[in-house]
Amino acid sequence: MSKILTILLPNYKTPGLTKFCLRSLKKYTDLNRVEVLAIDNDSQDESTEYLRSLKWIKLFERPRHDGETPPEMHSRSLDEALEMVKTPYVLVMHTDTIVINPGWLDFLLGKIESSPETAGVGSWKLEYVSPWKHFLKSTEKLIKKIFFPDEKELRYLRSHCALYRTELLKKYTNGFFDGATAGASAHRMLEEAGFKMVFIESEELNKYLRHLNHATMILNREISGRRTGKPGARQRISDELEQLNYQEVISDDSLD
Repeated sequence: MSKILTILLPNYKTPGLTKFCLRSLKKYTDLNRVEVLAIDNDSQDESTEYLRSLKWIKLFERPRHDGETPPEMHSRSLDEALEMVKTPYVLVMHTDTIVINPGWLDFLLGKIESSPETAGVGSWKLEYVSPWKHFLKSTEKLIKKIFFPDEKELRYLRSHCALYRTELLKKYTNGFFDGATAGASAHRMLEEAGFKMVFIESEELNKYLRHLNHATMILNREISGRRTGKPGARQRISDELEQLNYQEVISDDSLD
């Protein structure tokens, strides 16, 4: 069976999270159909050693450049890895995006293959919110629509989960690094070329994947920001990991 999809997975100094992400991915994925290309951004820690130990992935070890910010590092690593992709489809995801359902691949492929005009599918925000918080967010959107009808939210497929047609991404965009946030300009260029970019609502996509929002920064003190460095943020991630059976997966060496 020919591989149909390549997953691009940048890594930077989150060993436990990287292990959890890849083991969950392997648990719920037919690897005869998928190639996993992990990009290590000069982590020089346990996560690098772990990636080197895996026989079922391809590893690209990318040196970090002086003065490179974390967002620049992320975008450039995706572009360098994209050059290696030969499959019809390419999925970019973060190490804090966790696969939870074996139907995830067919679900995403079904979305992008529903129309030849669809160049990409994915999410704007992918996070689990309580029914109460969902109500508040919906109310806020409605109020903004009423009082600021001309104000448009600039949305694009975010790199925590975005599936593209490889040929179109390479032909019609500048990739992921051109000064904007990863994926923003690519989204715009594909739309300007006449293609559809399809957003999947969090409620639907969360049945297949969970995004531990900002976990890569929260768990990495080197790149934590003002908000992501707070104890409350770390507790939130700890609670979400527990809900996803983190300890059970992280203890199962057979998934390597």
